[in-house]
Amino acid sequence: MSVSRTDRKKKPLPTHSPGVRPILLDAAGLTLSGLLAEPPDGPPRATILAVHGGGMTAGYFDGQVHPDLSLLTLGARLGFTVLALDRPGYGHSAEQIPDGMTLEEQSAVLPAALDAFAERHAVGRGFLLLAHSYGGKLALTTVARTPGLLALDASGVGHRFGVEPAGRRLGRRMDWERNWGPLGLYPPGTFRAAEALLAPMPAREGAEVDLWPHMFEELAPRIDIPLRLTFAEHEAWWLHEDQDLADLTSRLTKAPVVRVERLPDAGHNISLGLAARCYHLRALAFFEECLHTAAQTTTWPTRTPGETT
Repeated sequence: MSVSRTDRKKKPLPTHSPGVRPILLDAAGLTLSGLLAEPPDGPPRATILAVHGGGMTAGYFDGQVHPDLSLLTLGARLGFTVLALDRPGYGHSAEQIPDGMTLEEQSAVLPAALDAFAERHAVGRGFLLLAHSYGGKLALTTVARTPGLLALDASGVGHRFGVEPAGRRLGRRMDWERNWGPLGLYPPGTFRAAEALLAPMPAREGAEVDLWPHMFEELAPRIDIPLRLTFAEHEAWWLHEDQDLADLTSRLTKAPVVRVERLPDAGHNISLGLAARCYHLRALAFFEECLHTAAQTTTWPTRTPGETT
C-alpha cells in the first residue's frame, strides 16, 4: 500500500476510540474477537452487529484518524450498543481456523455469537445488522437463514460484479483502486492507519468470491426483514446503474422494505472516508424507523445450539 506524504505521522494512533473496548466471545467452538461500545447513560434501545469486509478487521468500524469516523462511538451516543466482530478466520479465530470458513459456515457462527453476547449483555429490542462488502454477503446469508433479526443495512455489496473474474485478479494495485477510489475522499492519515486494519483473506473465503451471484439468486427470496443497501458514488466492484438495482430489488420479494441509496463523494470503503458520518447517520436513521414500526414485543429469540430456519 502506498502511503501519501500527509499520512506520514510519527505519533502512533490509538488502537480504539474512547468508550470502545475489546471483547472476546465463544461461539460454535470458536473464540471471536471484536470491539464493543455501549450507551453511557443506560441500557441500549437495541444492539447493532457490525460485520466487516474481506481483508479487513472489526476496527474498520472504529476509524481512528478523525472523531467522526467511528460507528461505535456514534451509535453508543445515540443509545445503541454496537458490537463489531472479527469474522471467523480473522482476529483471534485466525489461529483456530487459518483457512477460514465458507459463507454458510460463518452464517451459523454469527447467531451463536449473538446468543453468547445476549447471555451477558443487555441487547434492548434485539439485533440490527450493519455490514460492509464481504461482510454484506455474510449478513445477507445470515438473515436468510436466521429468524429474529430486526433489520439489515449493508454497503459495498451488490449482486453482479462490475468486473469480469479475470479482471478481479489483475493484482494488488487494481484491488487498491477499487477498494478506495479517489484519495481525496479520505481524511489525512487514513492509509497509514488502515495498515493496522488489514488482514489476509482466508483461503476458503476467497475461493467463494466468484460464486456470489449464484448464491444471491438462492438466498434473496428468503430475506424477510427490512433491508437498506448503499452504493458509494465511486463504487467499482459492483454494477449499480438503475437497471442493475432494479434487477437486484426485484429478487427481494419477501423483504417488507427494500431501500437502495447512493452516497456522493464516497468510495467503496465508506466507513473510513469523509462521508462516513453521513452514511452512519443514515443507517442509524433507518434502524430508528425499523424499531418504530416493529412490534413492541420483538426480542432476540432463545434458540438451541445450531438452530436456524
